[in-house]
Amino acid sequence: MALHNKFSKQELRKKLMEETFGRTTVSFYKYVKIEDTQALRDDLYLKFDALNIFGRIYLASEGINAQISVPSHHWEKFIQSLISYSLFSGIPLKKALEDDGKSFYKLIIKIRDKIVADGLNDNTFDAGDVGKHLSAKEFNEALKNGALVVDMRNHYESEVGHFKGAIRPDADTFKQELPIALDLLKEKKEEKILLYCTGGIRCEKASAFLRHHGFKDVNQLYGGIIDYVRQVKLENLENYFIGKNFVFDERLGERVSAEIISACHQCGTPSDNHTNCKNQDCHLLFIQCKECEKKFDGCCSAGCKEIFALPIEIQRKIRKGKIKNDTHAVYKKGRLRPGLKK
Repeated sequence: MALHNKFSKQELRKKLMEETFGRTTVSFYKYVKIEDTQALRDDLYLKFDALNIFGRIYLASEGINAQISVPSHHWEKFIQSLISYSLFSGIPLKKALEDDGKSFYKLIIKIRDKIVADGLNDNTFDAGDVGKHLSAKEFNEALKNGALVVDMRNHYESEVGHFKGAIRPDADTFKQELPIALDLLKEKKEEKILLYCTGGIRCEKASAFLRHHGFKDVNQLYGGIIDYVRQVKLENLENYFIGKNFVFDERLGERVSAEIISACHQCGTPSDNHTNCKNQDCHLLFIQCKECEKKFDGCCSAGCKEIFALPIEIQRKIRKGKIKNDTHAVYKKGRLRPGLKK
């Protein structure tokens, strides 16, 4: 049996749309020592593929980081399969806030050096010396009492949704963000610091990183935004998160509050709908309103729209470099176009 997908994206998406059963999108991670990542990777693939599970899983010697879509009728089998590994005993599972069952269309399990690319040398500090984990209620209390709250996600994530008053480092990647956050907070080492991210995994490293650099009172939101919203609803707490929670799957976002706090990158009207440019030679992630989606055929620029309108054979030649392409998007990944108000 092949331990990887062998169908095209189009075939897989068609199969997904034709499914007659529901799916549950769930994410989980755990920092735990894994001795043989290749053996675990192959075993997980066989078990999860047999359950028709889709998603993206990263394995490293330091642990696991997963976002997957489980057929609802296989949920209990999935749980039993996961806990059959003693390594993953007690691992917290975070279900999606909004779920149409179309978050993933294939299963990918990759071995990496780290389960989150942070650019850090873990031998230079104690990565296990993390900050205090706070519940949603504790996080809210700290916010109300004036603690500094820092968004440990990328700029395009915090652009569409964030906690009120959060410091939002302008970074494209977590690796870029860590030194930026350190610089922004360099005069705040004695203050109470609150960190948050999507599911909590980035805060594990970020809190240890800050503690290593002398910060005295570092705290992190347990379970991230996803579990915060669950706790807020369950305990009828006040919600301090505004906008959308960006997610790294086909949905690209989960609605948390009604406010739209961002703007279309093409015309500047209120919008928080992320999309990828339909020109596959570009594939830029950006925010696009419905009107601009119609105007540009789902592309980020007039130049990409022209390419997208070409026969698919010509588009493939452009992607392979057989035809020169001088019409790329004019702004960086997820950035508002110059001249428009944010």
